Amino acid sequence: MMMNSNIASVERALDILLLLYGEGKEMGVSEIANQLGVYKSTVHRTLVTLQSKHFVQKNEVTDKYWLGGSLYAIGMMVANTYSLVDIVAPEADVLYMKVKDIVNVSILHVDSLNGYKSVVIYKARGPRPILGMNPEIGSNMDAYASSVGKCMLAFNDVDWQIIRNTGFYAYTEHTITDTEALKIELRQVQERGYAIDNEEREVGLFCVGAPIFNKEGKAIAAISISGPKARVFDDHFKEKVNLLKQCAQRISALTKEMKTIDE
Repeated sequence: MMMNSNIASVERALDILLLLYGEGKEMGVSEIANQLGVYKSTVHRTLVTLQSKHFVQKNEVTDKYWLGGSLYAIGMMVANTYSLVDIVAPEADVLYMKVKDIVNVSILHVDSLNGYKSVVIYKARGPRPILGMNPEIGSNMDAYASSVGKCMLAFNDVDWQIIRNTGFYAYTEHTITDTEALKIELRQVQERGYAIDNEEREVGLFCVGAPIFNKEGKAIAAISISGPKARVFDDHFKEKVNLLKQCAQRISALTKEMKTIDE
């Protein structure tokens, strides 16, 4: 019985961390309890424990909680071992110099609470004006509503039950909002070798992404070009897509030689 109780406590703590990560903002005890469907007293006790280990921190002004320094330290250690950023950065920078619009590199994250998310690990950008949607490194977005996310879904084994359970949110009138439409979209991505986000996350924003493969043929990441639709989807769009796909292919070749923690 004690072991089961301990496992439940660990799962609850992880659920809170994943919820904070997925929401991307500070949250209060009541808000967390409502989202997870557990008692406020239970959430409070768990947060106190997480805070003592610096996995969360409390904002004394708002009385809300956010992810803490221990997670940052662990993440930095993983980043230093898993050298994907070192590989993609030079290639992404060169691509940016050619297209002069934001270049993002993202990886895929999935859990049963938040569903499939694309997480930004690198960004190459300059002084050109952009729209409101400008995710920073470490931020995440729903994979079904992003070009990079759709690239990674298309070239991985998707748990459709998780997608059904977490559902869809219509950010704009162009957002995919059901599994059948997403399946059709992913087949198109597989056929043409790239994905687009045509004002699906923000009106006026257009993104095109290409998958980055490992030696097993899975998309471990994706790289995209994004900016105002009139600027990205112009007379030179095909040329940009070719540059993007060539960049992704070069990175893929390099990742096949990359050492991971297990090697």
